Amino acid sequence: MNTTTTAADPSTLQPGAPAAGAASGKTLVVGKRGYFQGRDAVDWLFAALVLVGAGFAFSRYHASMDVYEKGILACAAPALIALGWFWRPLRLLCVVVGAASLLAIQLYLRQTDNFGADLAAADKVFFLKYLLSSQSAILWMSVLVWMSTLFYGLGFLKRDGGHSAAEAIGSRLAWASVGMALIGTMVRWFESHQIAPDIGHIPVSNLYEVFVLFTWLTTLMYLYYEERFKTRALGAYVMLVVSAAVGFLLWYTVARDAHEIQPLVPALQSWWMKIHVPANFIGYGSFAMAAMVALATLLKTATPRALVIGLIGVPVGLVALLLAFRVGANLPPETVAGLDGWAGKMAGLAVFLAASVALRKPLTARLPALTALDDLMYKAIALGFAFFTIATILGAFWAAEAWGGYWSWDPKETWALIVWLNYAAWLHMRLMKGLRGVVSAWWALIGLLVTTFAFLGVNMFLSGLHSYGTL
Repeated sequence: MNTTTTAADPSTLQPGAPAAGAASGKTLVVGKRGYFQGRDAVDWLFAALVLVGAGFAFSRYHASMDVYEKGILACAAPALIALGWFWRPLRLLCVVVGAASLLAIQLYLRQTDNFGADLAAADKVFFLKYLLSSQSAILWMSVLVWMSTLFYGLGFLKRDGGHSAAEAIGSRLAWASVGMALIGTMVRWFESHQIAPDIGHIPVSNLYEVFVLFTWLTTLMYLYYEERFKTRALGAYVMLVVSAAVGFLLWYTVARDAHEIQPLVPALQSWWMKIHVPANFIGYGSFAMAAMVALATLLKTATPRALVIGLIGVPVGLVALLLAFRVGANLPPETVAGLDGWAGKMAGLAVFLAASVALRKPLTARLPALTALDDLMYKAIALGFAFFTIATILGAFWAAEAWGGYWSWDPKETWALIVWLNYAAWLHMRLMKGLRGVVSAWWALIGLLVTTFAFLGVNMFLSGLHSYGTL
């Protein structure tokens, strides 16, 4: 309970004596203010909007929800209010995404077929075709991510301290990309339910949908740390890995028609998916952000020899290994084409990293102090490890329900354990042994390679119970 007293020098107060500063009218707050005290009208308006939106969703769609989905909705509303109160920029984001999603749904509902909304309206109605259908919104997300990366990169041209105008534009474009990604996700969720009663599902079920999830989650986490650490100089680094994810997303869309909504396979028809997958990708996004901070740290501090060997030599060695395997083995044409493709990607990565090493001085001139970089890397890995741990536990419960056992040493499970052990060891060495600097940065960067293989490599090269996400 809060109490107040007049301001005075404690050393001059005698028992029973009045406070010396009583005439000044100044007050000193003693104790901690309550969580709900001090909330302004905007805070309460945001809370009311969230509750009204949750009530509308329940009244409109409760017939399609099971008891678990109703529980998730009931927990999501107060959680969203708490997040909006904790980080105020989220309030505007939520309002814009909610309004745009409702507008898109209304535009769809004006066109009906025998079951529900006519999804052909996405090619007929102007705002759906060019802005608010799920595919249009996700394409806008992709463009905005690349534009944000470009403007963050232009910030390298500013040599002195402080924020640059280009970086400020990059930050706003990053916010816009998150908004369009969330609009696309919400509208795609609605679209899936309009195909047939048994088709609708939360859009986190395949590589196309989870890459959208990765894009907005990673960008949003970076924007939080951008505000927390009062620097935009890391935007070009973090948005670079997000741009790479968007590039994969667009390739996957063209190569596999991945944007088409498909029915869930039996193993994914579970409410566990709704909480396991998002928790997993908070982990993936945090690990990716930490790796890009690690790259910035290495460019700032590592010796040229270490950079050449580690950043350039490793991808060049992988290219040589892939080409040697291609030439020395009798492989089918499709495997040869795949190896050639990966060799080209590794060669491109080597060229990019070589350019980064050559331009390390302008690329690192405006980076925060090493202590700030190290602190951000630690916070990102700690957050990612916490959520990855939760996701792994949830995945075990899901496996027990779907396959009858908590753990089966499936390749995906095995590599998830390797990822967990890698970051557990990193955190242990930091907290118990004081690991800092270049060694921790190299470790975090290598951790991204391990995580990427666990996420994509297992789907590409190994088979198992989790093979429903193949490339």
